[in-house]
Amino acid sequence: MVQIPSVNPAACGNPTSESRLLEHNQRLAESMGFKTKHLPIKDRAGNLLITHRVNDSDHWLLFESHMDTVSEKGMVVDPFGGMVEDDKLFGRGSCDTKGTGAAMLWAMYQYAKQDQQANNIALLFAQDEEYGMTGVRYFIKDHLPTLNMKLRGVIVGEPTMCRPIYAHNGCLRVVIKTKGRSAHSSTPHLGHSAISDMVRIVDLLESQYIPSLNATHEMTGKAQASINLITGGSQINIIPDSCEIQMDRRIVPGEEPRAVYGQISTLLEENLPGLDWQMDSSFLTPPLPPALDKTLLHTVQKVLDVIGLDSKPLGAAYATDAGDLGSNGIPTLVLGPGDIAQAHTKDEWISLEQLQLGVSVYQKIMSSDLNKSAL
Repeated sequence: MVQIPSVNPAACGNPTSESRLLEHNQRLAESMGFKTKHLPIKDRAGNLLITHRVNDSDHWLLFESHMDTVSEKGMVVDPFGGMVEDDKLFGRGSCDTKGTGAAMLWAMYQYAKQDQQANNIALLFAQDEEYGMTGVRYFIKDHLPTLNMKLRGVIVGEPTMCRPIYAHNGCLRVVIKTKGRSAHSSTPHLGHSAISDMVRIVDLLESQYIPSLNATHEMTGKAQASINLITGGSQINIIPDSCEIQMDRRIVPGEEPRAVYGQISTLLEENLPGLDWQMDSSFLTPPLPPALDKTLLHTVQKVLDVIGLDSKPLGAAYATDAGDLGSNGIPTLVLGPGDIAQAHTKDEWISLEQLQLGVSVYQKIMSSDLNKSAL
């Protein structure tokens, strides 16, 4: 999997960049005896669903891992070499998150050979998690309703050192643009600087909005916001007629994402009358709230206890595909081999020990009777 490039389309410019990995995983799963289904998404690679039915029930335990990676630029190891050295597998996506996908598929293969099988198991390889979470959203809204599949729970694969992430923050990214009037820099009074207007917006956001954020969640921490991209102007001797910033706002469970957007808009309207600006959302993914149905969590905790791992549920400040699943009422948690500290790094790696541990954990979860875990 690591040797097959699957850099996210937003980073590489190829809208079907995950197709080769999808086709590889499909062939591999079918060689293991599983049924597969390509779930199309227009002009994109689509998702891959792998299933193993053990009974006539329409209840399924779903495992999910995304196929895409961030860019390989700047890496100091061969990003697609799949080099193994000192108990580490190196390469882009090895940790985030082809390690979880490989461990899930291998655990499913081992589970299918067992005499005792408690659950119908499905594995979803989803596209575009790193930038737009397109894959999981299409799965929920377009694919799942056609599959006659009721999800009893979902394990989303991300590198958590096999600790259960039971809640995490969401993310809103807003783009704010100001409009000025161009003129020659020798006669600046004939123009109007969009950058100067943007300075006022940045000052307002950093002096009033960001310090005022006080929403918190006991598991995921405090709401955060930061302005991380700015562009403006076209030439040194031209008064700039446009400027743009992008702000990242982390949303804690309990906050309403659309209300957060409205608060930012209202702040600008009330404090900067007469300024020519516009604001849009470039990305919004909801937080993962702790599930009301704790059956899945208790199942996972029992597995981790048996293996001797720490089973205390954790929260995370980052966002994953789990946010969309959990916010749609599906019991969901995040769990997988590898350390998030190695994700997206210039020498990304995952330890082979963690990979083997991930297989063991996933296989035992698949083998667990969720009915006996309900409390």
